Amino acid sequence: MLRSLYSGISGMKNFQTKLDVVANNISNVNTAGFKKSRVTFKDIVSQQISGASASTANRGSVNGKQVGLGSAVATIDTVHSPASTGTTGRDLDIAITGDGYFRVGTGDEISYTRYGNFQLSDQGYLTTADGLFVLTADNQKIQIPVDDAKSYAIAPNGTVTYVDKDTNNSVTAGQISLATFSNAAGLTKTGDNLYRESLSSGTPQIVAPGEGSAGALQTGALEMSNVDLSEEFSEMIIAQRGFQSNAKIITTSDEILQELVNLKR
Repeated sequence: MLRSLYSGISGMKNFQTKLDVVANNISNVNTAGFKKSRVTFKDIVSQQISGASASTANRGSVNGKQVGLGSAVATIDTVHSPASTGTTGRDLDIAITGDGYFRVGTGDEISYTRYGNFQLSDQGYLTTADGLFVLTADNQKIQIPVDDAKSYAIAPNGTVTYVDKDTNNSVTAGQISLATFSNAAGLTKTGDNLYRESLSSGTPQIVAPGEGSAGALQTGALEMSNVDLSEEFSEMIIAQRGFQSNAKIITTSDEILQELVNLKR
């Protein structure tokens, strides 16, 4: 069989994967805190037709002859570039103005997110929209007593305070913690705008907002998606044309095989 058939098939499969990634990016263009993905390719090992030879006294060196056998997906990366911040005016909407991820969940099972659309539970706990608890550095929940608090505030360093309605004193309810990673691109997406650490992400470094490389918090705002529609449309066109070109390779190879079959007649 022709090598070009297999090369064309591998190319079509790869560009289909690229289209899948681009489609997911576009579908999340308005998902707050979403980080886009990208696909890179690599060539498959080439078939050796003849080896290279060194120079001799009577003849120069000769290069080897190789025929490529197609391509494969090298990586599907999550691009953790910063996105613009949209002002909402809602007190419990929080954006991170720099690196870092909110730590949410429980003390035993912790996830990480850039989506700061928080709310207060019926018991006054600070939670995500899906009910996961926002955690402090020592994995404690942050609770604002709904019956005793006159008002509350969240500082740029993550400290959550409320004013006791009986004493008018300011009381600290806890401090929101952030996590940074040596390789954030290695985090595993688990859905619901959440990430989990992986073997390649490294262990999380737990810090306070504004500490080290971690960004400070901005209340009344949400980080938008970092998807650029113009870029995604360009990538979609490239993927479409690449798919069509590889499909043409297959039809051309098929025509050549048909000619070989017809030689018998």
